[in-house]
Amino acid sequence: MIPWSRRRLLGAGAVMLASPAVLRAAPLQLRIGHGLPIFHPVHGAMVQFADAVRRNSGGEIDIEIFPDGQIGHEVNLLAQVQAGKLDFLKVSASVLEAIAPAYRVLSLPFVFRDRDHWLRVTADAVGEDILASGASIGLVGLTYYDAGSRSFYGRKAIHHPDDLKGMKIRIQPSPTMARLMQVLGAEGVEMGWDQVYTALKLGLVDGAENSVSALIVGRHGEVVTHYSTNEHTMVPDVFLVSTARWQSFTQAQQRIIREAATVSHHHMNTEWLAFEQMTRDVLTRMGVIFVQPDKAAFAEKAAALTADLADGRTADLLRRIARS
Repeated sequence: MIPWSRRRLLGAGAVMLASPAVLRAAPLQLRIGHGLPIFHPVHGAMVQFADAVRRNSGGEIDIEIFPDGQIGHEVNLLAQVQAGKLDFLKVSASVLEAIAPAYRVLSLPFVFRDRDHWLRVTADAVGEDILASGASIGLVGLTYYDAGSRSFYGRKAIHHPDDLKGMKIRIQPSPTMARLMQVLGAEGVEMGWDQVYTALKLGLVDGAENSVSALIVGRHGEVVTHYSTNEHTMVPDVFLVSTARWQSFTQAQQRIIREAATVSHHHMNTEWLAFEQMTRDVLTRMGVIFVQPDKAAFAEKAAALTADLADGRTADLLRRIARS
C-alpha cells in the first residue's frame, strides 16, 4: 500500500470542501401547481407555505410553484397528484366531490350561515375529517383557503330563481352543482376554467356562477354586465398533497408541512377580504352592476336538493356543521 503524503491528504481535503454534496445531501425538490395568476392571494399563500417549509426544514426541502395553469388546470392537476407526478395542488372542493364524496357537503347550497360559520367549520373536527377522507385515493388534505361566496353573473340581472329559467350556466365539474342548476331551472354546463371567457363572450353560455374575483381573474367582467349576489354556496379551495409523497416524509417533515400549511391558511384568509373588496371596486369602475337578489327565494328552492342529498355520511356532516 502506498502511504498517503501530506500533499495528498491536503488535496483530498480540498476536494471535499469544494464539493458540498459530500457534506450535505441536495434539497428535496417538490412542486406545487395551481391555476390562478400570481396576483391572486392563493399564490401568495403558496409562497408563504414554500418559504415556511424551506426555513423550518433548514433548507432540506425546496418547493417550486407553478401558477396560472402552467402545468395544467384543476382537473388535470388533480390527476397528476393522484398519479404521484405532482406533489401539491390547490383545487376547489366542488371538483373533489366526484372522487372524494365527503367534500360534497361543502358544495351544498346555503350550508354555512355566514363567513364566520365557514371559518369555524373548516378549522374544527368536521373540516379535518373531510380533509383526511381522500388519503386512500391519493389525496391528503392539508388546509382550506377562503374562495368567497359563489353567485350568478351574466348579461342580465338575476333577482329571483325564476330569472334563471332556460339559461345555460357554466359550472365546475360537480354533480351537486349540476343538480342545483336543475332545481333552480337553469341548465348547468360543465366547462374548464380556461374556456369560460370565450364561452361567455361568444354566448355559448348565458352566464356563470363563481366568486366575484372570477370577473377579474378570468376577465369575465369584460363580457358580462351584472353580478347578482345571491351567495348560494361558499365552496372553499383545498390545498392537498399526494398521499405517496406524504408517506415518504419523516414525522418531522410532516409536522413542518402541516405547520406551514396553517401559516398559508391564515395568510390566505386574511388577504382574501381585501382582494375581494378591491375586485368589487375595479368592477364597479368597469361598469358591472351589482344586484342584491332575494336570497330567501334561492334558499327555499335549494332546500329540496339538500334534503335529497342528505343521506349517510353527508347527513352526519350536515348535522355537525349545523351545531358548529
